[in-house]
Amino acid sequence: MRDDSLYKHPYPSPQLAKDYPYIELEFQRLTPDQMQAAADDFYARMDKRRSVRMLSDEPVPRQLIETAVSAASTAPSGAHQQPWRFVAIADPEIKRQIRVAAEEEERTNYLENRMNEEWQSALAPLGTDHHKEFLEIAPWIVVLFEERYRLSDDGTKGHNYYVKEGCGIAAGLFITALHTMGLTTLTHTPSPMAFLTKLLGRPANERPFVLFPIGYPLEGVLVPDIKRKDLSEVLTVVGDVPEELS
Repeated sequence: MRDDSLYKHPYPSPQLAKDYPYIELEFQRLTPDQMQAAADDFYARMDKRRSVRMLSDEPVPRQLIETAVSAASTAPSGAHQQPWRFVAIADPEIKRQIRVAAEEEERTNYLENRMNEEWQSALAPLGTDHHKEFLEIAPWIVVLFEERYRLSDDGTKGHNYYVKEGCGIAAGLFITALHTMGLTTLTHTPSPMAFLTKLLGRPANERPFVLFPIGYPLEGVLVPDIKRKDLSEVLTVVGDVPEELS
């Protein structure tokens, strides 16, 4: 039974619940041991996630891509506007065009010093360069576009809110979904990415956010032996922690 006794201003208010549709949250309460086991399992699986640049051309069913996009679209967004559009490409010719355009931009980045020395030094251990063969070899490319503002059929503009934040969360869920279902990807952001808007025929209110080549890894593929930051380097707890929470 619902108990709002902790709140002077419960949500939703009776009037809000009367004016707009609300449903009861579906929530499964786990024991502390079950929660920790689930958390440990999820962390262990995600800790094995790596960006893969040597992708196989082995086919990946369209339904898997659609399911990953559906999972990504469960992300929270400002005013629930869902300001994103995932554009999926399997057509070999379009993938080739994306590779050609991306490599042209990256060649300027890497070979003509559009990326400064510090940036290139940071990338050196990862061995990235302007060659992006995976864009043509991977069975799928998915480009996430941020919808900067809403555009109705009659040309009327509407505001979207916290667009980059929402798209960033959606991108994270998309990567998680792909990894969970047994696929690999990497986040590719050829800068600038404006060529994708024109090449893929997207409207003026959309801007490329990140590009994902998706597929299976080549057998025996190598990835950099990198270590992630220790928890103490990424978590700061401020103030006293009540004993029951320790």
